[in-house]
Amino acid sequence: MNTGNQFFILLSIPLCIRVCSGDDYILDDKVGLGRSFDGIGGLSGGGATSRLLVNYAEPYRSQILDYLFKPNFGASLQILKVEIGGDAQTTDGTEPSHMHYEDDENYFRGYEWWLMKEAKKRNPNITLIGLPWAFPGWVGNGENWPYSFPDITASYVVSWILGAKQYHDLDIDYVGILRYTLDKSGLERVKIIASDNLWEPITSYVIADRELQDAVDVLGAHYPGTTTVSAALKTGKTLWSSEDYSTFNDNVGGGCWARILNQNYVNGKMTATISWNLVASYYEDLPFGRDGLMTANEPWSGNYVVESPIWITAHTTQFTEPGWTYLQTVGHLTHGGSYVALTDERGNLTIITETMTHDHSVCIRPHLFPYNVTAQNVTFHLKGSFASISELQVWHSKFDFKTNNTAMLQNLKPIQVIEGSFIIELDVDEVYTLTTLRNGQKGSYPDPPPSAPFPKTYKDDFDVQGNPYFSEAPDFADQTGVFEYFTNLTDPGPHVFTLRQVVTQRPVTWVADAYQTISVIGDYRWQDLVVSCEVYMEAVHTGGVFVAVRVDKGGGVVRSVKGIFFWVYADGTYKVTNDLSGMTVLAEGLSGTRARVWYTLTLTVKGNYAAGELNGYPLWKNAVLQEPRNGWAAIGTSSFEPAQFDNFAIEAE
Repeated sequence: MNTGNQFFILLSIPLCIRVCSGDDYILDDKVGLGRSFDGIGGLSGGGATSRLLVNYAEPYRSQILDYLFKPNFGASLQILKVEIGGDAQTTDGTEPSHMHYEDDENYFRGYEWWLMKEAKKRNPNITLIGLPWAFPGWVGNGENWPYSFPDITASYVVSWILGAKQYHDLDIDYVGILRYTLDKSGLERVKIIASDNLWEPITSYVIADRELQDAVDVLGAHYPGTTTVSAALKTGKTLWSSEDYSTFNDNVGGGCWARILNQNYVNGKMTATISWNLVASYYEDLPFGRDGLMTANEPWSGNYVVESPIWITAHTTQFTEPGWTYLQTVGHLTHGGSYVALTDERGNLTIITETMTHDHSVCIRPHLFPYNVTAQNVTFHLKGSFASISELQVWHSKFDFKTNNTAMLQNLKPIQVIEGSFIIELDVDEVYTLTTLRNGQKGSYPDPPPSAPFPKTYKDDFDVQGNPYFSEAPDFADQTGVFEYFTNLTDPGPHVFTLRQVVTQRPVTWVADAYQTISVIGDYRWQDLVVSCEVYMEAVHTGGVFVAVRVDKGGGVVRSVKGIFFWVYADGTYKVTNDLSGMTVLAEGLSGTRARVWYTLTLTVKGNYAAGELNGYPLWKNAVLQEPRNGWAAIGTSSFEPAQFDNFAIEAE
């Protein structure tokens, strides 16, 4: 049945040999205006997607931030949404909570505070949104569900909002939480997005419950496919695509972004679209590699790539502001594509057209049904308060999938408006911005350093004194658990400053976190290498720690990780396993290890064989390996338990 309907639709679209004949489109504010524009944004987190960004040296880190947030330079983002860290795996890693335990508060963990401040520094008007993807275990009170005790959950989120203001002078604009708890905490200005997931069942709940209707400011959906539901429109609420895109950021990904930025409003009346994710600043071999607006995943080299979605974003953000209003006269172009028009209601007008073809604008989700786009001549008629406009500035992007000669955000010769009308020829796979504003810019910096692999020789003694700017060690990507800098004031010896795994209870999470903790680092292509690390088990009877190589997975599938894991335990034993779960044992025996003593573990892997040393003496050797053949290095613990690590070193071939 579906196949027949699609076939009929394709036949019903006029086919043009070269350029379809002109069609007329009226842009008129006198017939009324549409909805208020709320902005285009990016999402840091959900999870740990900006992890490597903080480790870039200057000036490259500031350049990346400028491409993302600086007005009239790059993407000029108008919204920043961040994860409220919950100590749990939430897609590509874990982000630390501000409250690991019920009696613990620390508002300097992680990097989202820093990122929000950097965004505000560049654009003081940027909208800030916080959303928890997971929660520390104590919030669930023994259950893997955060809403059995809603007052605890609400207070936990409120504490994050208050901490943002008290310690960082950041005003959070939107969250997903109970109105009563916000108001009770003096946060009446903070608005609520619900359910920040699907259109239903929240829309039905809002319609049926007057109190909920009064509390909710925005109905937000994830990956709506540019459509909404009629019931959501009937609520009269502001509608957002509060998480979207999630697509590999090549030119097809840029085409996806171009299409949905326009059509989220044309089809679904959504007035904000937020990209997951903001910047692909995590190891590319983790899930959803390079699914950001730009790529910055090599802090060791300084290399980054300004991908096409940055410039596609600029087509809207550099020529509008939140508070502008869509015209009612927006829609689809006759021969494929779409157009929107916005005004500041003070005489300025911005028109954005996109003619992205199906195969060059497929997003990762949802399914995109077939459609046709052909070159076409378009005549726009400006009426109402726009009738006196005589000239429009022209910004143009062209995706060239044949010769790879793509051109992004080119400033072309202004177009003359004659007696309120102008004609423009639109080819396929193009984006145009036609605007009365003259402030656009394709910002640029000198090329960053060339791409380079992770260094084969790497050492970190974790000796960061005082209050470190970031709580995690450079380049480590926590996949279950949280590994933070730690100052051990009770140790007068060489281990005052260490890295410590701090999560002691399984978090409340929707992802299949491992039952062990693990943090990965390095080059996924590594095969033969030596990894050494000093380790310290704090749990007297149950302690267990490991070093590992050839770790083949991360993210939401971390529970099924394989590799070569060298474990020692507080009960005086050791084990070598082929997986994180410890099901496939390659070697085991007595080690004499116990808790609260420092040991040095050394793991050597070459070809099909592995060997391990304890404090420089061979403990086991010639363990036979088959798979995996390559992967990251890693450290971790046998359960959610505190343990310390020091003097980590890698020597890869």
